[in-house]
Amino acid sequence: MTISKISPFAPKSFAKMPRLMGVEIATVASGMKYKNRDDLLLIVFSPGTTVAGVFTKSSTAAISVHLTEKVVEKGHGRCLLVNAGIANAFTGLKGKQSANSIISSLSKISGLPEGSIMMASTGVIGELLDDKIVNTHIENLWNSRGKSNWYQAASAIKTTDTYAKGASQTIEFDGQKVNICGIAKGSGMIAPNMATMLSFIVTDAKIDKPLLQNMLLTINQKSFNSITVDSDTSTNDMVLVAATGSSNVSILSQDIKLNKFISAFQKVMVELAHQIVKDGEGASKFITINVTGAVSDKSAHTIAKTIANSPLVKTAIAGEDANWGRIVMAIGKSAEPVKTDLVTIHIGGILVALNGQKSDLYDELQIEKHIKSDSITIDVDLQMQGGSATVWTCDLTHEYISINADYRS
Repeated sequence: MTISKISPFAPKSFAKMPRLMGVEIATVASGMKYKNRDDLLLIVFSPGTTVAGVFTKSSTAAISVHLTEKVVEKGHGRCLLVNAGIANAFTGLKGKQSANSIISSLSKISGLPEGSIMMASTGVIGELLDDKIVNTHIENLWNSRGKSNWYQAASAIKTTDTYAKGASQTIEFDGQKVNICGIAKGSGMIAPNMATMLSFIVTDAKIDKPLLQNMLLTINQKSFNSITVDSDTSTNDMVLVAATGSSNVSILSQDIKLNKFISAFQKVMVELAHQIVKDGEGASKFITINVTGAVSDKSAHTIAKTIANSPLVKTAIAGEDANWGRIVMAIGKSAEPVKTDLVTIHIGGILVALNGQKSDLYDELQIEKHIKSDSITIDVDLQMQGGSATVWTCDLTHEYISINADYRS
């Protein structure tokens, strides 16, 4: 399909991202789904690279998810091949054979063990990935490694995305620099469950697998797992992190460098998560939902997600209608512990409801002014205990329907 317009939140330029030692990137156009654009990405990592990952919990997960999970379980990966346009999910034995054929071909040309090769696919579910087409480009990809940059990599994995997504952080330890670079794709079918769309993050720090995996799980919950566009979890979601160690800076669990690294790592993942929401299919509003005073952080997260996923809340915001009763509805349907007489709501910092009823100070004109802006904030205080969470989403417009009604054409 053709995307009719670029997101109003699209950045003026792609993020400045350094080339990392121990990482080689190549992209190529296969012509499988798209014309005149690259749709195959190869990232090659130096020996000794550790990898961590989180994956979709969909019970109809794609073969690429299962194959890559096995590599990540071992903790070491040497390269990643990504295709855009065809999900190769729900394609049965033929889909497995196709994926295995591609990995075998890449192994033979690269000399890398099949068990060190990761794979990711994104696109239309039910369509078979043509291994014959992909295999004709494997040698060119391998020989071209190192010739492409992060922007080309981020562009090659797009489907309905209207812009390439990238983020990076550079931190310094005793005069030695450590870089973290990440790319992502995602625009629709966004309601992560342990993972998200596709995101690939690389650091030149040296980090053992258990620590890397633990950091990813923790930060993922506060970034990618705290976004939603349309409440639909993809069959192909994954987030992969690779630590090449090429900077010769080690990050250890009992190390003064750890918190500084975690902070930079989280900034990269949150920025990528925000970019995905801001490129939500047809999105015109970026919405932040803060829930406090819940019985637990988990409960707060569930309530915030329920508000964020409500079609009625999202369409009201799209129509710039200050119908805050829909927020109340969403809080109630979350099935989480709530005391109605304590619920307090602010929109754009303006008091709307206090202790279970409309505030005497309620001023709809002020609310409407905020609703007309492109960044909306909803604060819900349950005033029960100390649980809190933040979730980011976007509005639901006619453009979302247009894109998805025409997705396969």
